[in-house]
Amino acid sequence: MFPSTSPEAGRESWPAGPHPGPAATPSRGHPPAPRTGPATTDGERRERGKPRRARRAGEPARRSEDEVDEPEEEVVPPVDVRRQLAVTIAGFAALLGVGLVLGAQTSGPGHRLPFAFIIFGVQLLFVLAWTMAMRPPALLVVAGISAAVAALVDIAAVQTDVAGLAPLGYLAAGGFLAAVLGQLVRRVDRVRVTDSLGATLLIVVGVVAFGTLIVLSRIPAGTQAITVCLTASGVALTVARLTDAVLPWPRLAPQVPRGAAGVVAGAMVGTLTSALLGSYLVAPFTPTRAAVIGLVAAVTAVLSDLAVGYAEAGRLMAGETPTMWVARHMQGPLGGFALAAPAAYAMCMLFL
Repeated sequence: MFPSTSPEAGRESWPAGPHPGPAATPSRGHPPAPRTGPATTDGERRERGKPRRARRAGEPARRSEDEVDEPEEEVVPPVDVRRQLAVTIAGFAALLGVGLVLGAQTSGPGHRLPFAFIIFGVQLLFVLAWTMAMRPPALLVVAGISAAVAALVDIAAVQTDVAGLAPLGYLAAGGFLAAVLGQLVRRVDRVRVTDSLGATLLIVVGVVAFGTLIVLSRIPAGTQAITVCLTASGVALTVARLTDAVLPWPRLAPQVPRGAAGVVAGAMVGTLTSALLGSYLVAPFTPTRAAVIGLVAAVTAVLSDLAVGYAEAGRLMAGETPTMWVARHMQGPLGGFALAAPAAYAMCMLFL
């Protein structure tokens, strides 16, 4: 039976090109054609990543892998300034300066022994304070050798024909080597000897440094130089500590109970005192020369005292147990005068 209409009637003519219908209906028997994304410019392509998870309300945003967790800085509370202790250390510095200055006045040609005995007593205090504070290996051996070096240095400074520092330098080198060898004898102390070389060297050199005052007293105008330099150092140390007791500001470090105002005020007042002394002393001293050598001695003493405070704070932060309270607080003024002594000798050789 034939249809009533022709198969060609009512049929739309299809274009010669491909079918414009949806591409999602592939023909049977053929795989679907790959999808093509939108065209990108300059060769850029979209990277296909993992599906993103929707962030819920209140949930913190996820950080990228490049971000590194930085530890938060721990706020260290500043150490309290103990005013009574600062006043006590200032009094000790003043007494030590007065004793050294008055002892220098007793020195004269053929009459050096009283001053040498005073220096030897200060050297023993230095050995006691610094060995108990720094506690090197074989502590008793280091202390005994340092005391023997102190005695030999004083004898050499008094008995040598020509006043000079060469015998003191030889004794310092020999004492340091002897102290190191004494620490190497015991196996227990041998492990720590490399870490304590600096402490041993400071103790021996500090002892020898006080001996330069005896040598300086044998030089023309040396006694006056000792008076100017040690007076400036004693005044600087005393004023610095007293200022810390009243106004420890600004703090130089949270762990160190010292202020910059005390350091600056001590150096300035010590320099002024040396200039005043220079106006009363005879030639070759003048107020200008006395101020210059007093400035060097005062700054050296104050900075040495401050360095001792930093070293003590470092030992406490490292977990070392503090020992012998009195000796530890004597360490700063003794170290200040120990370094001011060779500074006085150098300035006397250069300016007088």
